[in-house]
Amino acid sequence: MQELNFQQIGKNIRSARLRQGLTQEYLASRIGVNVSHISNIENNRVKVSLTALVAICNVLNLTVDYVLKQEYTAADAIDNEILKELASCSPEEKEKILKIIQIL
Repeated sequence: MQELNFQQIGKNIRSARLRQGLTQEYLASRIGVNVSHISNIENNRVKVSLTALVAICNVLNLTVDYVLKQEYTAADAIDNEILKELASCSPEEKEKILKIIQIL
């Protein structure tokens, strides 16, 4: 069995947090850990526990499979995340997104 790429997992968490404009302090306070623990996870100084990963995903409104997407051989994680985001879009936004996808 191959080891998980905790460096990439930390990068995915950091990227999602920054995209949402959230600080490490905010995330740490929401899941009940020290700021240094979030920093250590994001910088691959510790391996994120399953409990912490689920809590982080809940705060960031992400699915665990999205954070672990590089660990999968199938594109299901990204597909599911796209569908999740689309669910909150208006019909007009969905039309725009469809046009963008067709252009790509």
